[in-house]
Amino acid sequence: MAMKVTMLPDAEQRPRHVAIGTFDGVHLGHQAVIDGADTVLTFDPHPLSVIHPERAPRLITPFEVRRDLIEGLGVRELVVIPFDTNFSHIAAEDFIRQVLIEKLDAHRVSIGENFNFGAKARGTPEMLRSHSEFETRVVSMIEVDGAIVSSGRIRGLVEAGDVAEARRCLGAPFMVEGPVVAGERRGRELGFPTANQLPDPALVVPGHGVYATFANGVPAATNVGVRPTFESELGLLIETYLIDRDEDLYGQNLRVAFVERLRGEERFDSAEALIEQMRRDVEDARRICAGFAGTGP
Repeated sequence: MAMKVTMLPDAEQRPRHVAIGTFDGVHLGHQAVIDGADTVLTFDPHPLSVIHPERAPRLITPFEVRRDLIEGLGVRELVVIPFDTNFSHIAAEDFIRQVLIEKLDAHRVSIGENFNFGAKARGTPEMLRSHSEFETRVVSMIEVDGAIVSSGRIRGLVEAGDVAEARRCLGAPFMVEGPVVAGERRGRELGFPTANQLPDPALVVPGHGVYATFANGVPAATNVGVRPTFESELGLLIETYLIDRDEDLYGQNLRVAFVERLRGEERFDSAEALIEQMRRDVEDARRICAGFAGTGP
């Protein structure tokens, strides 16, 4: 059964096991909080973008990817709070009473141990536990390689190009999604036609380099950068070559899953040297994607 997506004002009252959080990235810690819940209660946009825009992070996952990742966990309903200034002023106790009890009829509530809620973030796990109307489940932080898994850690890994370590924290590859835009058609001239995407400035982007990826499920090689071998006015681009495919994807939506970094972005002395390196990159990406196919992108 497909997961239902409901805006909070439209939610019907029914007994629920509710997992609450922003869940940017839907990483291993988030998955532990969501485990066993039939309803996920989240916020859109990110609360910090409303409360403290200057401190708002670049997001790991746009809403559409976050929705699909949550659906993949077997959740029955995603309830979205349209977060705005008015909602940011709701006191923690009012949030519990009006949203969790009266609106959602929560019988069980799951949160991470570091989750706070309500105006000025005064809502705590202890406050939830003090309510007998529902059972409170507080989930401890998850560690990978002795360090806490957090959205902040994953952002740092992605920006550094360490998508393999980010994948270990996420439990799945980091993904970007967006429409394919017109490029300079230089890839086609070189024998490697690419589907080009402009990075969304609100989202985290992998560090400059070449990566083994899957594009809409197809093995691919992706370059993130500014193409230093040639003069270009396009700036930062995500350029994806679908291996053994030649499709015109212009205008279509493309979801690119980053599996492993192959190398940093380089400037080459000639187009011929670049082409030779691109051949090696494609073969490396083909091999890595073939080995990864058992777990899927």
